Amino acid sequence: MQWILETHAHADHLSAAHYLRSKLGGKIAIGEHIRTVQGVFRKLIKLEPGFHVDGSQFDHLFREDEEFSIGALTAKALYVPGHTPADTAYRIGDAVFVGDTLFMPDVGTARCDFPGGDAHRLYGSIRKLLDLPGNTQLFMCHDYPPEGRKPEWETTVLAQRAHNIHVHDGVTEEQFVSMREARDATLAMPVLILPSVQVNIRAGDFPPTEENGTRYLKIPLNAL
Repeated sequence: MQWILETHAHADHLSAAHYLRSKLGGKIAIGEHIRTVQGVFRKLIKLEPGFHVDGSQFDHLFREDEEFSIGALTAKALYVPGHTPADTAYRIGDAVFVGDTLFMPDVGTARCDFPGGDAHRLYGSIRKLLDLPGNTQLFMCHDYPPEGRKPEWETTVLAQRAHNIHVHDGVTEEQFVSMREARDATLAMPVLILPSVQVNIRAGDFPPTEENGTRYLKIPLNAL
């Protein structure tokens, strides 16, 4: 194992990166703006004094457009904020792993109402992806298929530009932001956001053991 690549600190499930590294080796990597997310949630959840907001929990922090190798392949880290301040997509040849920026064309785009999210920035990130050649393959993080369709995980830039229900060609930034913010206002917070983010900003590790020999996840009762 060479790399374990995180696109962002997910809010609805725990990362297995730390476990995978313990079993298979490799470096856990994420975009350098994870520091911003760590700072937000350190205050929100009042994490332990020894928790550092410098990204040091990860083995490598990618700079915007940084190139790296996966065996004989050359990959590039693309900074695509909006869903969170720290989202990174990975371009490898004619394929891009987009994280939670775009979903399948009939599902649309990611929400932007998590702490630090921004619909304007997401629009810019999406257009950055959709400016790639039309035959570029786009691999999704999630799929929420409408009734009657089986889950899918791959589409193309051309299909997104033509058919994405939220951000196809011709949708302006103002139209997208208005739609996205109105839609986000109707969505409940993910059930697992507080435990998930506490683990995921630690590269999938759990909080340190306290004096009584127990490790805790904090659940603030009046946040989010």
